[in-house]
Amino acid sequence: MPKQSDPQKATVGRVMHEFKHGELESGSGKKVHSRKQAVAIALSEAGASNQESPKANAKALRRTKAKERQGRTAQAETEGKRAQDRTLHGGATKAELYEQAKTQEIAGRSKMSKAELARAVKH
Repeated sequence: MPKQSDPQKATVGRVMHEFKHGELESGSGKKVHSRKQAVAIALSEAGASNQESPKANAKALRRTKAKERQGRTAQAETEGKRAQDRTLHGGATKAELYEQAKTQEIAGRSKMSKAELARAVKH
């Protein structure tokens, strides 16, 4: 069996993380409870399934990576990291927000979280 690429490994890791936290759903929207089914879903999403053609595997990986970039994974939706960061902070990093707070001379900025910095800079 060929080795998985780094993007494939990352996708398998994300899907198994979703399974571990009870967030993984099958195509019909039901929660996945079987580890074997979770592994099959992970390999399918990663484009590493031995049940599909190379062309179908490549298509599955492209579709999955697009979904991850858009923050439409169960992990992103449940934990709210990607989707929330994009809407709240406009894509700025914590360091960028800190620099903006520094130029605006906001007191207590060194102890603020990213969300607090975003709120302080916004006002």
